[in-house]
Amino acid sequence: MGTVSALPLFHLYGDPPDDSAFDFIHIETIASRSSIHDWTIRAHRHRNLFQVLLIEKGGGELSFETATARFSAPALILVPATTAHGFRFTPQVTDGWVVSFTEDVADALGDQSGEALARLKAVATEPLLPLANAGEAKRLSALCADLHEESAVAREGYRLAMRGLLALIAIEVVRLAVSRARTGRVTLSRSDARVDELRRLVDEYFRKERLISFYAGKLAMTPDRLNDHVKRATGVTAGHLIRQRVLMEAKRQLVFTNQAIHEIAYDLAFSDPSHFTRFFRKQTGMTPQAFRDGRG
Repeated sequence: MGTVSALPLFHLYGDPPDDSAFDFIHIETIASRSSIHDWTIRAHRHRNLFQVLLIEKGGGELSFETATARFSAPALILVPATTAHGFRFTPQVTDGWVVSFTEDVADALGDQSGEALARLKAVATEPLLPLANAGEAKRLSALCADLHEESAVAREGYRLAMRGLLALIAIEVVRLAVSRARTGRVTLSRSDARVDELRRLVDEYFRKERLISFYAGKLAMTPDRLNDHVKRATGVTAGHLIRQRVLMEAKRQLVFTNQAIHEIAYDLAFSDPSHFTRFFRKQTGMTPQAFRDGRG
């Protein structure tokens, strides 16, 4: 997707961030926005939006953090909040739907309906979900069309109707992901509330806080208990999750910015650039410069 001077943060693509967005649901066709940007949505993030893309026609290339993947219709693409992502759609022929919503919509739906949206987090560990055929996309397409109509016409009760349709879309996506998991094409894991909270805390504090004891204190647990819980839920330690978050940010800055490596090191609170280089090499097997050069 190319190197830029910073990784933009948008509400919807091209719009300034909106931290006050609440109970927000939006739907549009892929062509409506991408066609005015030469079918290229450059790498960016959304602070508080989860997105579901239904690819009904065409295809293209997805960038997800620092990885890339080709996709073709029919397919689903799931983008959690804060994830770096971008698209290069096949011009003129690609279309489908983009559903965006703030995660607090789940709270408005209540425990049972809201669980459908919560399950999307677990499904989205693998962003690209190929569909077996156009028939699998048909029900999702109809639900998206209904959601779009409710949004556009704004009849009596439309907000409640939109929440209900969003829950149905989430249920259908999860069902399809479970089906793919049974065939071995997608690995599906359940979300764990405590691990989700740890990840949220790590996102907030990782630049300054790397010790498990800090996060254990925030979660009212001992470090050993937190480690045991995370290990049972994810198969890795809490320390590993913290290191991977630091590594992800380092990769983002190496790929998406022109910052000097020593500036990235200090931005990520390493005591000196050599410490950052040792950390990066231990995690990836290469130096930060080699990683940046390999992405060029």
